[in-house]
Amino acid sequence: MALLVVENLSVGYQTQNGYLHAVEGVSFSLDAGKSLGFVGESGCGKTTLGMAVMRLLPSNGLIREGRILFDGEDLLTKTDEEMRQIRWQEIAMIFQAAMNALNPVHRVIDQITEAIYTHTPSHNKNEAHEQVRALFKFVGLPEDRMRDYPHQYSGGMKQRAIIAMALACKPKLIIADEPTTALDVIVQDQILEETKSLQREFGVSIIYISHDISIVADICHDIGVMYAGQLVEYGAREEVFDNPSHPYTKALLSSYPTLTGEKSQLMPIPGEAPNLINPPFGCRFSDRCTEASVSCKSNPSVWLEITPTHKVLCHQCGKHCGE
Repeated sequence: MALLVVENLSVGYQTQNGYLHAVEGVSFSLDAGKSLGFVGESGCGKTTLGMAVMRLLPSNGLIREGRILFDGEDLLTKTDEEMRQIRWQEIAMIFQAAMNALNPVHRVIDQITEAIYTHTPSHNKNEAHEQVRALFKFVGLPEDRMRDYPHQYSGGMKQRAIIAMALACKPKLIIADEPTTALDVIVQDQILEETKSLQREFGVSIIYISHDISIVADICHDIGVMYAGQLVEYGAREEVFDNPSHPYTKALLSSYPTLTGEKSQLMPIPGEAPNLINPPFGCRFSDRCTEASVSCKSNPSVWLEITPTHKVLCHQCGKHCGE
């Protein structure tokens, strides 16, 4: 059963230079207990998408159209107070640069228990502290470090504390925005294993946002590839990796090394993403695509179904999809 359904979501920002089309016509669904990863270059709309679901856009952000259905209810119809009750209790977020998200002047335990007291006021101090102890044990933090300040933690410990905070109210959905950025590969692997463990133990759904397609492949059931504000390929992990169909997805995969021992030439993606204040009318990847034709630049792309669980946003001729 779908826990989250996003339909034709478009989000933008009013800037000094004009309206920036950050997310355009994005639709997807996420079942309870499953994980969905969004990948793409910086500036493609991944973080904006997560912030829109949380209703935490900055003051110049605007959701122009679409619906965000969580447990069957449209979050866009909720009042600010209703959203405050939903955040942390139903939907939690691990923000980008989460290592700097902790308040430096408050002890870590106090920051976690604040969320517990806010959403479960019936908890007394002992119950809240016991809950934090259990969370610390789960994420691999020593119990005797609960009363430390954030500056006394290493980067990996801060990241674990943020995950513990996200789990404090037992949400149904966690949105993790680049949660392993700036961590060394050993700690990154430990965090990813903990992410998979929390899904198995708590049955939580996860939206994982990353520029690293290899990380998403490790932990997510489904993958959405975003480019220039649009979702350009969407499907089950195995289908997207075994049969990448959009030229941008192919380019992403070609730009990462493999661990199979096979010799392969890494292929960087030429050029730059388009200006989203004035995005191109046709395929937004056409200027960087080695397979683009004149019609790709002059006609809007359409969704093509590769399988019932795998689709691609490509030009209507279908040549990029192997038709």
